[in-house]
Amino acid sequence: MTRHGNANVEITPEVLLKAYACGIFPMAESADDQALYWIEPEERGILPLDQFHVPSRLARTVRSDRFSVTVDRDFEGVLDGCAAPQPGRTRTWINARIRNLYSALYERGACHSVEVYQDGILAGGLYGVSLGRSFFGESMFHVVRDASKVALVHLVARLRAGGYHLLDTQFITSHLASFGAIEVSRQQYHRMLDAALVGEADFMALGGGGPVPGVEALAHALGPSPRF
Repeated sequence: MTRHGNANVEITPEVLLKAYACGIFPMAESADDQALYWIEPEERGILPLDQFHVPSRLARTVRSDRFSVTVDRDFEGVLDGCAAPQPGRTRTWINARIRNLYSALYERGACHSVEVYQDGILAGGLYGVSLGRSFFGESMFHVVRDASKVALVHLVARLRAGGYHLLDTQFITSHLASFGAIEVSRQQYHRMLDAALVGEADFMALGGGGPVPGVEALAHALGPSPRF
């Protein structure tokens, strides 16, 4: 992983979007550290949208509509969830500068959240940046089992329905690998990114109002040939 120095100069939403277009993104050492660093992994995590895989048990959960899934309804709540400690993740990199930057992108319509509710309570979710036909996943969280996985299924459904070509996960985890995420070289990633920055995609292709039923989300996420 290459760190491109300390980004202590002011970072505006415009600078942040230009950084994503160049293949770099900011991170902090911890929530208490106000310094930001530009990061460019040697091996980049991506989730090929046409190779997305949903395990059979999770597919049943999605279809059951045990969770209600919305988008852009509670961006700040998702940020709070992603910033909070979780089992296996006692520290977070989401500091005040990160929160302010991505909240500003959200206000511009360049950042989106997926919220997963159970019985009206936020149970999990994710957020990321949309640019051209690329979506850059930033963070996800859950307080109820499977909630973040359900959020990912609904995200992929929207990306496929909206004409996106690239889902950047930054890094690979076992969680993401189970859905088909892979690593590509920096050079290959830049070729993919350059192509995906051309044109526009529509994050709201499935609507921005009420929740999308799980059956519909699975149909869009998996395409005409289900992989579960």
